Amino acid sequence: MSKKRQYEPGQFYWAFLLPQYWGIWIAIVCLMLIAILPWAIQHRLATLLGKLAFHNFKSRRQTTIRNLEVCFPEWTAEQIQEHARQVFIDMMLGVFETLNAWYSPQWFKNRISIEGLEHLTNAQTAGQGVLLLGTHSTLLDAGGFLCSKYFEPDVVYRPQNNPLLDMLIYRCRATIYANQIDHDDMRGLIRNLKEGHAIWYSPDQDFGLKQGVMAPFFGTPAATVTAHRRLLKISKAVAIPLYFYRHGDIQNPQYRILIEPAVADFPSDNELDDAIRVNNIIEQQLRIAPTQYMWFHRRFKTRPKGYEKIY
Repeated sequence: MSKKRQYEPGQFYWAFLLPQYWGIWIAIVCLMLIAILPWAIQHRLATLLGKLAFHNFKSRRQTTIRNLEVCFPEWTAEQIQEHARQVFIDMMLGVFETLNAWYSPQWFKNRISIEGLEHLTNAQTAGQGVLLLGTHSTLLDAGGFLCSKYFEPDVVYRPQNNPLLDMLIYRCRATIYANQIDHDDMRGLIRNLKEGHAIWYSPDQDFGLKQGVMAPFFGTPAATVTAHRRLLKISKAVAIPLYFYRHGDIQNPQYRILIEPAVADFPSDNELDDAIRVNNIIEQQLRIAPTQYMWFHRRFKTRPKGYEKIY
């Protein structure tokens, strides 16, 4: 029996007090303490940890550099290295920002702004569900927290392998998201869309061609998921692009949410055209804050016969 079936999401079990879980409990206490540190200290720690990760995680570093070389050919070799290092720093900053969202949410007071909220509210007022087309941002759950200040988002998530860690994350996310939908629970996702919910969904990773098509991403063919087309057709929901990012003085950062108009005539009858449109939307978003994206994922992993290998 899988762990997913043995443990209900968010449920505490006495087994979590066994010695095998003590390390996680200690780590959680340390993370909670970090969340109450001043931002200046958090920023310095994140910068240090990001540089260490960039130096030590060779495979992730090489993947990040290669992705940036493919997607930003206009950058020099020095710019690629600089931006790749910043990706790891932004990732660590996102961890601290997520801890703040979970344990010290007042830190974000007067730091958040939003543009285009009317596109979402108009769709929901008309009784439509909304699939928010987003990205795997380094802001992590801090991005969901930003959105929760203006509307109630649902999120699609992948359960953690460790049941205690899954419980802790699930409970923390429960303070942010209206509903957490298992990525295998298609019925639940469709039901919530039919009921008019707004669901954050990120169609920006390579899951092979069983779930998608090859479509250009920053000019290079990439396996692009198309499952959201079926979700939208069944639920009669609309697709609305969503993006959030950090900007301004890093010592006093601000956070911006961008909600764009619903994608017109989507989905269409052409699967490839739809994939291209979604990839173009994601490209435009990522150009706003290029290093606040998880470039260490192998976005160009799938290479069918006749396609040059990227990694």
